[in-house]
Amino acid sequence: MDSQIAGSFQLMKSMNRSLVLNTIRINGSISRAEVAKKTKLTPPTVTNIVSELLKEDLILERNTGVSSGGRKPILLTINPNHYVIGVDVGVRKIRYALSDLDGNLLISKVQAMPLTIDEEGLLDIIIQLIEEILDDSRTNLDRVIGIGVAMHGIVDSKSGISLYAPTLGLRNIPIKQRLEKSFQMPVRVENDAKSMALGEKWFGMGKDDQNLISINVGEGIGAGVILNNRIFDGNDSIAGEIGHTIIDLDGPQCSCGSFGCFQTYASGQALRERTLKEVSLGRKTLLTDKANGDYRKIDGPIIYQCALAGDPLSIEMLEKTGRYIGIGIVNVIHLFNPSLVIIGGGVSKAGDFILEPLKEIVQSRALTSKAKESKIILSALGEEGSLIGAVTLVLSDMFVYH
Repeated sequence: MDSQIAGSFQLMKSMNRSLVLNTIRINGSISRAEVAKKTKLTPPTVTNIVSELLKEDLILERNTGVSSGGRKPILLTINPNHYVIGVDVGVRKIRYALSDLDGNLLISKVQAMPLTIDEEGLLDIIIQLIEEILDDSRTNLDRVIGIGVAMHGIVDSKSGISLYAPTLGLRNIPIKQRLEKSFQMPVRVENDAKSMALGEKWFGMGKDDQNLISINVGEGIGAGVILNNRIFDGNDSIAGEIGHTIIDLDGPQCSCGSFGCFQTYASGQALRERTLKEVSLGRKTLLTDKANGDYRKIDGPIIYQCALAGDPLSIEMLEKTGRYIGIGIVNVIHLFNPSLVIIGGGVSKAGDFILEPLKEIVQSRALTSKAKESKIILSALGEEGSLIGAVTLVLSDMFVYH
């Protein structure tokens, strides 16, 4: 067979396989006939693909379904005894988990990030945590289909290299290479905000939207752009780095070394610094009592608690942060015009204290009447959004042909 024809045949076979597998995943339990109907593939093609998937133990035959007059159909389901390991490498902590193929975190843990660490040290910790989750779950490696890593900073997802983690000061970490060597299984590595966006698309608030932006507002700010149901990386892997868009040439210095970055005004760290400045100027606030006079204890959660208690300063600081985030979202809307914007990360926990002033900015600054009413919601995935996204990196490879 001509090599070009053979290549086209293999491509079509892979696409059909992913289509069948994803149809079974989405429907839970489904017959071969229904798979053929939904995928528009011929019954013999579906039968052949299902036979392969059964041999590989990726799917199972379950109890028979309801008969429509003839023999009762045998239903197909995804084999639940396969797993994914997810790792979310943040600035201050590493989250890691074992997940099933529906994105449910069966075991989830958190490890504090050392105060100082180098590239080799970070790789050693990730390997150690993966080994720990395998031991705790008593899961055999042959039951794990892959490892997904959500890494903050700039990531080359094709090579699986963390190009630059600015807050940790680390560069060119060969995460994919080291983990595949250690565990002998596929590894996907992506930026944490982009991973979170994919998690939102599969398991969160973005299931019905082909084009969405997910913004992760925590210690820093990043965004994941989903276009036509896929992560958009850009030409040099920096698409979505809205935290480092410049909004003030003479602004404060950012962790990236530049000045006036968006995240120096709208991140959780910016919220804390702005609040501490006001407290040091003698503003009356519940924060001083809450922190027992130790201003170093004042952080986002404490500010939110005091806002709930009606503290004017805390409310003011959260609303100001919401307005700054709103400015960033207006820019995102004008650049990408998404059908949905999802706000996640630690700062999003402040709820309406952040969301209402944010929406006011969008409604007053966006260009068109439809843009002013852009759908902006808070993430439903919570603190584990990027971790679920790390798992989804692997699942998207398994269920969707790229």
